[in-house]
Amino acid sequence: MGRGIIITQNNVANNLVLKGTTTIGVVCKDGVILASDTRVTMGFFIAHKHGKKVYKIDDHLGMTIAGTVADAQKVVDILIANAQLYRINMNRPIPVSSAARIIANLLFSARYLPLSTQVLIGGLDDTGPHVYNLDPYGSLHEEKSVATGSGSQLAFGVLEDQYKEDMSIEEMLPIIAKAVNSAMRRDVASGDNYNITVIDSMGYKELTSDEKKMLLTS
Repeated sequence: MGRGIIITQNNVANNLVLKGTTTIGVVCKDGVILASDTRVTMGFFIAHKHGKKVYKIDDHLGMTIAGTVADAQKVVDILIANAQLYRINMNRPIPVSSAARIIANLLFSARYLPLSTQVLIGGLDDTGPHVYNLDPYGSLHEEKSVATGSGSQLAFGVLEDQYKEDMSIEEMLPIIAKAVNSAMRRDVASGDNYNITVIDSMGYKELTSDEKKMLLTS
């Protein structure tokens, strides 16, 4: 009986993560790019057109979210608190791998009642730029380019065709904009607008509306 309940809950977590959103994380030679659409859905209902799915964790670290908003925001809050505590206690920024491991442990500890979220954690530290992909059960994978959510197949079509590991942020930005835009055009759960964040040696920066428009016309 208990096993059946757990299996059902796990299936629900997987389905919720896959039903909406397009998020992207890419490692460049000089930093990391995180991006997402802004549509928030409840089934076939568009609950919000300008939802925030890319969050600043620290000046060198960011996170994207997909899945149930409440679960995802809880994960964001926990990582922000831990990153601040690490900076206070160690007098230096938290390594990207350590931030990813904290969330992996959190998600794994809740695996019997899983947090219905898939996240990308990306940033720049002393060892270089990194992006980590985490599923609702705490599986942790470091990636060079990755997309999550229901529009991920469409975004991957662009990324796998045009992404190269030695590309700079400037070279990669138009490709990211094209990847998100492709998902928004064809995936009903992705749309309305998109956000792009750059994390490099200068810190965490969200692109303005004018900067994003220029990417699609370049």
